[in-house]
Formats: sequence, structure tokens, C-alpha cells
Amino acid sequence: GRRRRACLRFRAVKGAEITEADIRAFQAAMAGAKGPVLAHCKSGTRALTLYVLGEVLDGRIGPADVEAFGKSHGFDLAGARRFLEKRAGQVPDVKAFFHPATSSVQYVVTDPVTRRCVIIDPVLDFDETSGATGTTSADAILAHIAAERLTLEWILDTHPHADHFSAAHYLKGRTDAPTAIGAHVIEVQALWKDIYNWPALQTDGSQWDRLFADGDTFKIGALDARVMFSPGHTLASITYLIGDAAFVHDTVFTPDSGTARTDFPGGSASALWHSIQAILSLPEETRLFSGHDYQPGGRHPRWESTVAAQKRDNPHIAGKDEAAYIALRQTRDRTLAKPKLMLHALQVNIRGGRLPEPEENGLRYLKIPLDAF
Repeated sequence: GRRRRACLRFRAVKGAEITEADIRAFQAAMAGAKGPVLAHCKSGTRALTLYVLGEVLDGRIGPADVEAFGKSHGFDLAGARRFLEKRAGQVPDVKAFFHPATSSVQYVVTDPVTRRCVIIDPVLDFDETSGATGTTSADAILAHIAAERLTLEWILDTHPHADHFSAAHYLKGRTDAPTAIGAHVIEVQALWKDIYNWPALQTDGSQWDRLFADGDTFKIGALDARVMFSPGHTLASITYLIGDAAFVHDTVFTPDSGTARTDFPGGSASALWHSIQAILSLPEETRLFSGHDYQPGGRHPRWESTVAAQKRDNPHIAGKDEAAYIALRQTRDRTLAKPKLMLHALQVNIRGGRLPEPEENGLRYLKIPLDAF
């Protein structure tokens, strides 16, 4: 008979901690398969749960029909019902856009009542081998906002990123929405002004429309948003607390990925420890949305966790005091190479995402300091 080949894809999923990223990864694996698909786990319940939740999210099955669907196949899908009930009570709505080239996560955060939204940490595409920039990722965010008929209120960055270009300036040009970042960005500007030898660089944060201080508040439709100063990864890092969600950028990643590095100029393991403790003082069920996911073990991208999951499962945090954390973090940091786009990206990002001005030949040029690190 004809020989057949089987392709095995493993997805590590805990039934009580399923996220939309898990559901979408399951759908992608199913859609990408050639030929018949067998999706199973120890009992089959998690596999069917992922399938039916995808059908609900895409509108092909109603939430009220989930348990009946499970019974018709011989399964108890009460867990899927609980997921949907919990999700219905979560505010704000969060749509993530993963950027594979830089392992970055961008967010559109929406007040479901007023349909007003913000963008957090948008990425401007950049290919370091060709020098080409692009707006494919940012345009996908704009397309989502248009398709969902949302009104954009803010374009937010959590810090000056060292591994990708910010698309904040591009998006402001397309939408006229105001931009914002943490007030301590002026310290990062002053630090890198000397490294890049840019005496004309304005270091007052005027490249953004608003600089947020610790404790500042603002509105997204009817939702209250609050800013938490979260230094450690950089001098200027902030967390946005919106409803039951905290956008924690490069502080904690998903629990299997630990915490962010602190070896950049102005970074501090001690400061990051205290920033993380402030985040972990939020209610246990607070949703935490990270700024990166490096897919340990080759797993599918994930970016959402909770305070409770971080306390329980993150090996950089669980059972650690400040001294133990600092020792672990500094030891780990000594093994890490600098981000490959750090010197490219920061000269753009400390200027609010603005690319260098074209020179007389019409081309833009980046400035790379040699032997600075």
C-alpha cells in the first residue's frame, strides 16, 4: 500500500490556563496540516476544548451550545464554558499582534462599550541586511481597527525599545492620534545622546505628545487607565494598568520564560525586582500582557499570564528574595549578547519612532557607534 507520513506537533496547554493564543495556535496547526488531522491529549478533552473555543471565537458555534456540542461527542466541556464566562467578564478587550522577526507583541486595547482603543508598542518593520523599512505590521493594526470600527485614542510605548523600531510616529501620521511614553525617557535620551554624539538631540521628551509620570491616569473611552513606573529593564519603563489587564512590557514574560534582562545602559536588576513586586501586588487574577515571547522549546507564541501564575510558576520569581533574584538575573545577563538591533533601534526610538531625515541624495542613514560596548 501507499506509505503515509505523519507530522507531530506538540502544544503544551493546561486546561485551566488556556489563552486565546493557545486557541489560535491550535487552529493554525490544524489549518496548516496536509491531509487528515488527529488532535488529541490524554483524555481528548483539551483538544476538543481548543477546537470548540476556536469555533465560538470565530462565530460558528454559539457560547450557549458548547456543552451540548461536547455531550454529542461524549465529552464534558464545562471547562470551555467557564473559559467563555470568564472571558465575557474581562475588560478591556485585548487583541495581540505577534511580530516574529523581533519576537515582539503589539496590542490593541479596547473599551468594549465605547469602542475606543489604544495601540501599545507598535513595531515598524526593519530588515538589517538590506536596510529596508516597512509598515506591514503597523498597517495590519490599522486594518484591524478599521474592520472593528474602533476609534483610536492613543498610541503608547512602554519604553524606548532596543530590539525593534517603534511605529508610533508612522501611526500618528496616519491617524493623528497622540503619542505617549514614560516621563523618564528624557534620562534615556540624555544617556544615548552622548553615545551617538548627537549634540543637537532634544532631550526634553518633546518628540511625544505626553510624558506619563508614575500614578498618572487617562481615559480609554469609559475605562480608567493608570501608569506604573516600572524601571529595571530600562530607566524609562512603565506599565499600563487598564481594567483587569496590565501591559507589563519587558518586566516578566510568560512564566516559562522568566524575566527581562537588565544589562542595558541604565538597567538595574534591583530596580526590576522592585518593579516586579509592584506588579505582583495587583489582584491575583490580573491579566499580564508581556512585550515579548521567545518561544522556549519552540512552542507557539504566548504573551498572556496572570499574577497568580507568575507567583506560582515563574522560576525567576517563585521562592526568590531580592538578593537571590539579583544574583540570578546578573548571572544570566552576563551570558547574553546585545540585541542585534540595539544600536539601530535606539536612535529611532529615543526620537519617538522618527527615522533619520533624508540627506541630499534622498536616502536616510543610521549612525552606528563602534566599540561603545
